[in-house]
Amino acid sequence: MGRAKTAPEKKTPKDQLALVTGGGGFLGKSVVTQLLEAGYRVRSFSRSDHPQIRKRGVEMVRGDLADPKAVEKACHGCDIVFHIAAKADVWGRYQDFYSTNVTGTENIIAACKKNKVGRLVYTSSASVVFDAGDIEGGNESLHYPQTPRSNYCATKAEAERMVLKANSKTLRTVSLRPHLIWGPADTQIIPRIIERARSGSLVIIGEGKNKVDITYIDNAARAHLDAAEALVNNPKCSGRAYFISNGEPVNAWDFINRILKSAGIPQVTKRIPQLPAMLIAFINEIPYLILPLKGQPRLNRFLVEELSTSHWFDISGAKKELGYEPRVTTEEGLNLLKVWMKKSGNK
Repeated sequence: MGRAKTAPEKKTPKDQLALVTGGGGFLGKSVVTQLLEAGYRVRSFSRSDHPQIRKRGVEMVRGDLADPKAVEKACHGCDIVFHIAAKADVWGRYQDFYSTNVTGTENIIAACKKNKVGRLVYTSSASVVFDAGDIEGGNESLHYPQTPRSNYCATKAEAERMVLKANSKTLRTVSLRPHLIWGPADTQIIPRIIERARSGSLVIIGEGKNKVDITYIDNAARAHLDAAEALVNNPKCSGRAYFISNGEPVNAWDFINRILKSAGIPQVTKRIPQLPAMLIAFINEIPYLILPLKGQPRLNRFLVEELSTSHWFDISGAKKELGYEPRVTTEEGLNLLKVWMKKSGNK
């Protein structure tokens, strides 16, 4: 009679090497921080050097996601990969988005398989299901729209499909869909709101009653660690996508005005109906669609749709199956943001 098989010994965080793509970015740095606090050994993969995390003992590997050899090198010896790096913007050439978001994800999946990485946590976006209409309490049963509203949405959806399809007994995968990540040191949402407000180009589009989900940075990062643990403890979550947020939908324009108040900037009160805003956006887009102009139009149709519709989600799936719970409330986050703005001279 043969010996009874025993369950494999569960690795502790200190025994595991975690790769974070985009470890020097806004979300990436927060995930790196929480991984280090949990005791993981951490490696970061990005195109640039980031001394601030290298000084904390994070191994830096530089390269481009579109380079399969560089990605393979970055994944070597890793137990888990957090694929966070992406091209995220409301405007840009399709090929640029595709190269990073789709080809880059293809390379990550291939490298995980070749290096026998056991788990892959992918950072997707709630925008993959955005169809230009209101989404109120939507859950993971929502379908990808037939016509994506932007090149970002299209390529992130394609990458997410690949990640979920790659799920297997040897590579467990999960996709997270955080919505509107914000907080101190934000490099995307808050700086753009402030810049537009200071230039006088920020106006309320539509009735100004639309509610949206937002995700405080620490909560978004925590969801990634929760997902990593769930892939070990709850196989049911493998091959699935989950919406992530603070779980407290807010009025979009009230939230924007709270940010402006924290920055010492007058609140936005001017309004424009959605239809004229869409027309203005289309006119703004024309030169960029016809001519090889650099940059992006001041206003585009995707931005109008995002700013004038409701999009908030049911996060009960993430709570139940990933063990996710938002730890920082929106009010607490706004207070922390105000303190940070004052210290950093943004006010």
